[in-house]
Amino acid sequence: MDFTLTLQSSAETTEKVTDANTAIQFASGTAPVYATPALVGLMEHAAVLACDSQLPEGYGTVGISMNVKHVSATPVGMTVRAKAVLTEQDRRKLAFSIQAWDEAGLVGEATHERFIIESKPFVEKAQSKLAK
Repeated sequence: MDFTLTLQSSAETTEKVTDANTAIQFASGTAPVYATPALVGLMEHAAVLACDSQLPEGYGTVGISMNVKHVSATPVGMTVRAKAVLTEQDRRKLAFSIQAWDEAGLVGEATHERFIIESKPFVEKAQSKLAK
């Protein structure tokens, strides 16, 4: 099956910083600021939005790598916005450039890779681990 996606396709998503997504809640630090794991999740979600709608029914993507720099802290009350851009495709392997901002400026940058999978067999293979 051909999986030719549109290069430079992009998507954005946002998340308000609350007590629930701080470094304290994620156990990734002791400051009441947006957690790096939350930032990674927001960035990954933007990448999913940038590509999954282009795939045929029954297919999706899974993350295989993320190289992220969290360059500025965002306090509770601000909103973080992430934008992912599809920059490369090698058959089923997709590469993204991602940036994130809050109202004051850049908070993070990342490169991210995803792999196109057929959803049902992928989940069945994962579930088969339970039988072992």
